[in-house]
Amino acid sequence: MHPWPPYPRAKTRRVPPKAASPFPPLPVPPSPTCTSTTRPPRGAAFRRTPAMATGSSRRRRAPQPLPLLILLSLLFAGSGKANAAAADAASRPSPIKNVVVLALENRSFDHMLGWTRRLLGLPVDGLTGAECNPNSTTSTSSTICVSADADLVVPDDPGHSFEDVLEQVFGTSNLSSAAAAASMSGFVRSALSINTLLSSFVMRAFRPSLLPTFSALAPSFAVFDRWFSSIPGPTQPNRLYLYSATSHGSVAHDKLNLLLGYPQRTIFDSLAADGHDFAVYFKTIPTVLFYRRLRSLRYASRRFHRYDSAFKAHAARGTLPALSVIEPRYFDLAGAPADDDHPAHDVGNGQRLVKEVYEALRSGPQWNQTLLVVTYDEHGGFYDHVATPTAGVPSPDGIRGPPPFFFRFDRLGVRVPTIMVSPWIRKGTVVGRPDGPTETSEFEHSSIPATIKKIFNLSSDFLTKRDAWAGTFEHIFTELDEPRTDCPETLPEVPFERPTPPKENGWLSDFQRELVELASFLNGDYMLTSLAQETRKKKMTVKQADAYVRRAITGFLQASKQAVRLGANESAIVTMRSSLTSKSASSSSP
Repeated sequence: MHPWPPYPRAKTRRVPPKAASPFPPLPVPPSPTCTSTTRPPRGAAFRRTPAMATGSSRRRRAPQPLPLLILLSLLFAGSGKANAAAADAASRPSPIKNVVVLALENRSFDHMLGWTRRLLGLPVDGLTGAECNPNSTTSTSSTICVSADADLVVPDDPGHSFEDVLEQVFGTSNLSSAAAAASMSGFVRSALSINTLLSSFVMRAFRPSLLPTFSALAPSFAVFDRWFSSIPGPTQPNRLYLYSATSHGSVAHDKLNLLLGYPQRTIFDSLAADGHDFAVYFKTIPTVLFYRRLRSLRYASRRFHRYDSAFKAHAARGTLPALSVIEPRYFDLAGAPADDDHPAHDVGNGQRLVKEVYEALRSGPQWNQTLLVVTYDEHGGFYDHVATPTAGVPSPDGIRGPPPFFFRFDRLGVRVPTIMVSPWIRKGTVVGRPDGPTETSEFEHSSIPATIKKIFNLSSDFLTKRDAWAGTFEHIFTELDEPRTDCPETLPEVPFERPTPPKENGWLSDFQRELVELASFLNGDYMLTSLAQETRKKKMTVKQADAYVRRAITGFLQASKQAVRLGANESAIVTMRSSLTSKSASSSSP
């Protein structure tokens, strides 16, 4: 049970100025009985109180009370000015013209940023050291508590399926017996079902010194300490929410929808309808191709770019579009390490990617009109102490999940780290619960398309009921009259500390197998349904899968460009026929 009482609703908090070093000593692991300073009410600004004047020793005469009429006049005048200022800020066009989104993989807020309160002074809802989970491997009532000794590489991938998250959040995998309120008590027991070594790893959190990029960005810009994944489940359903505010009924890997492409409308469609451009910069394969509409020629022929050859060049030239999506490297190879933060990949590589993206934007001519959003698709099985919202969450589209759970999509997933960067954001901003649009609204992945709609004043309606409900964050970059000039130009270097080489000859994770299946569709191999073909895909190593996926996406995008040059209808989707070594364009509407 967390020792602090729940906060009332809030908007933002600020980090106080600090004179001392931001890295005071911290025991590893900290004692479960350790205490921390009393937390202020949510929304209280962390500012240093101005020093009192100390010139004269004479007793000052107490101020006389003002007449009631003067007090009322001052009160109404101040209220009128505040309302006028708020109205003026709301009526001004957004200073943001370019949004860049980077979604990393499988880490919880506490795991990545939980100790930033104690060690960086950020007023986040973080860890105290008293947060524990029961250890079900022992016959006694022992517990495993949080500690500040997370490793950059973990030994295995903690569970994060729908069933796993059910156990982690409620302490049981039996939905009918799950308590109405989330206890966040089943992370250790869930980890033990995967690998006994993981029982302590899922309770460990990073010292800020191991995450130098985040430790520089968080105090300089904005941290959201109440941002949740959209569903209590794995990667793909949550990634679908990032740009469409629904998973179309999926709570897990859905092979049919993966092959056909998910049919829902996306924020990319809304932007294009109003003449706004977008681009996807990818390293391995763009997961946004899980959306069927993005496979069409109008998008596939011109909106996808290799990150390494295009992103920094576009940023330097000032040609980034309204929305840029960055997709990291998902396969871990010697000389080309994964930088998506997915266990058991090296988190240091993810820090380097964020640093590279930030510095490319900071040095580019579009910096003063740019917003960078860095978030994680889901928590990946790592502990977080903040209870998952279970009430007042609307189903996006009324579609129920598959048996045996028939999930109604009426609760969110576990809290994940989210950092936002812009010269229009006040330094040291911490954003808590949103201030609407409903009493139960929260920040979650659907907040991204909901806010993009507001930033660009898009004419299209909300994508689903979920993004209409989700909190929006446009207020954090409307508080300044001009962009800041004190934003760091470069970020600290990330040391290379990986103790072991990548397991490029190891087997694939569930997520990587999904990427191979997406590639098999794009390459036409999904038509080869023999047992031998299916067996070959399942037994691919990481190195083999990376090569296969790269060939598939290259062939698909090249074929899409060729089809456009030959005059194909832009609503068509290229169909690759691997067995016939030919290509054709389907005229079916996406």
